[in-house]
Amino acid sequence: MASNPASKSRRWSWLTHGRLLRLAIVVTALVAGGYYGGFFSGVLPTAGADPEAITLPPGFEVSIYARDVPSARQMALGPAGIVFVGSRSAGKVYAVVDRDGDQRADAVHVLASGLSMPSGVAFRDGDLYVAAVNRVLRLRNVGRDLSHPPTPEVVTASYPADTHHGWKFIAFGPDGKLYVPVGAPCNVCEPPGPLYETITRLDVASGQPEVVARGVRNSVGFDFHPETRELWFTDNGRDWLGDEQPPDELNHLTRPGEHFGFPYCHGHGLPDPEHNKGHPCGQFTAPARAIGPHVAAIGMRFYTATLFPEHYRGGIFIAEHGSWNRSTPIGYRVSFVKIEGGRATSYETFAAGWLKNGAVSGRPADVLVMPDGALLVSDDHAGRIYRITYTKPAS
Repeated sequence: MASNPASKSRRWSWLTHGRLLRLAIVVTALVAGGYYGGFFSGVLPTAGADPEAITLPPGFEVSIYARDVPSARQMALGPAGIVFVGSRSAGKVYAVVDRDGDQRADAVHVLASGLSMPSGVAFRDGDLYVAAVNRVLRLRNVGRDLSHPPTPEVVTASYPADTHHGWKFIAFGPDGKLYVPVGAPCNVCEPPGPLYETITRLDVASGQPEVVARGVRNSVGFDFHPETRELWFTDNGRDWLGDEQPPDELNHLTRPGEHFGFPYCHGHGLPDPEHNKGHPCGQFTAPARAIGPHVAAIGMRFYTATLFPEHYRGGIFIAEHGSWNRSTPIGYRVSFVKIEGGRATSYETFAAGWLKNGAVSGRPADVLVMPDGALLVSDDHAGRIYRITYTKPAS
């Protein structure tokens, strides 16, 4: 029987379309995996960086505090010997336990699972609070029996449900309110509602949020100054303006309601080429410090202990998760910003080694100052927590 050219053409078109569709799906998955900062690495942890590969200033040492904490993100101090840890891609909340005080975790308990990007955790008065995109959850009296954790209850479900920049870092402020950021549901756009591109504070009794900062693209880390009690926070700059701009930011809130520029302006007076719409950049609060472009500066804490040398006391450690859309990757480190007289006076690399010759072995996600003065660093790429301590070098 003679073949039908039209039939062949249709079949070839269908096959070609199918191949192109499969290729598009693969490319999209790869791009999405890169965009979401190692989404799949949280599901399948890598071997991670050996402590010997991590470089630190003289006198500092690093060790592995905990393994097997997939997609480890924000950390929060709990009762003695317990560190609570959120995750993003794993959908779990953990309790990392060091019962014998040897500065190494003895067990990792899963307190909750099946949640939507429960990245943020905060502990207060015996209860653990968890941010899961549009919801804030509470696990009451969580430390009583880690093997049989309480069922999470909903404090509020009043936040936007967008997953794009929907993962959150949370913490209680000096005013007793729970501070909860809400990222932009886009790379760069006007806020589609009153809670987007903000930092809010939540009355956990009423479940009602109040906006305290606007023009914030995606803050996934903040802390309160140990003396002034003012809010300082990191913010991730927009994508696709080139390798060198805009910078990520370290910002300082001095009064409720301040606007930090997004989406109209970035960094120190850089108008957005698409969204500025005639807004003078001088009308917005400028960053306290411009941070490396696309380093993905997220978890941050003031160093409030005395173990580390004087240079670090009262300054800010920042987990730089690492760039995903830069021709030469940067970040994948812990940086330090010196704070003097309410000003960010320096910006330097503190711990590095998770990125070598283009190969990634870790992505710092948060830092936490421990009661003994050591600094914990969570790594959501390898599912680890590192511990950095200091011993004065011999003269």
